[in-house]
Amino acid sequence: MANLRYEQNFYNIPPAVVDGKNPVVPAVAARIYGDKSAFYFCGFFGLQDTLWDVEGRHYFYGCYIEGGIDFIFGSGQSIYERCQVNLTLVKYAPEYPYGYITAQGRNSSSDPSGFVFKSCEFTGFGKTYLGRAYGPYSRVIIYRSVLSDLIIPAGWDAWYYVHQEYNFMYVEHGCIGAGADTSGRVPWMTKLRTAQLNEFVNLSYIDKDGWIDKLPIQP
Repeated sequence: MANLRYEQNFYNIPPAVVDGKNPVVPAVAARIYGDKSAFYFCGFFGLQDTLWDVEGRHYFYGCYIEGGIDFIFGSGQSIYERCQVNLTLVKYAPEYPYGYITAQGRNSSSDPSGFVFKSCEFTGFGKTYLGRAYGPYSRVIIYRSVLSDLIIPAGWDAWYYVHQEYNFMYVEHGCIGAGADTSGRVPWMTKLRTAQLNEFVNLSYIDKDGWIDKLPIQP
């Protein structure tokens, strides 16, 4: 990506050996609290907890996000459009059998937060879940994106919220690639009607008042 602006945290990459083990530890590259925040052609580099999408309405366009465990996490209400999400766990910590891309922390049925990946590409080496629940109503939607063969067939993990899975909203729609086969996914994935899906994949999900068009920089 040309003219990429980036944030990085290479603390403990590769993981230091402690008592014969190489523990991966959280090291945040960027922490986004501000409402109505937009990022165009930015790079976020880390291994665990790379991008902390904490809260507020956010738009990421043409960004590159790299990591291995929970590397896009938080309770933001965000759309990631035409971004590259790259798994690097095997590169830096090959002893870990798999990673987790997202850990979205929606806390209630009335919480508007959620991560929407629109026309993105999921790449890298090794194996990973698309996400695990960081909150009891965790919500992630992956729309018309390319999923490589690094995706574990089950796709999603309940983490600390076993037996609450039907409160989650994990959606995959119109995706392609070797990892896009949903026949082996967890049974509690959500299927949305077209009108419901449009509520999330349209920019109005984060931009009912037109703040993105008013920004001085556009993609």
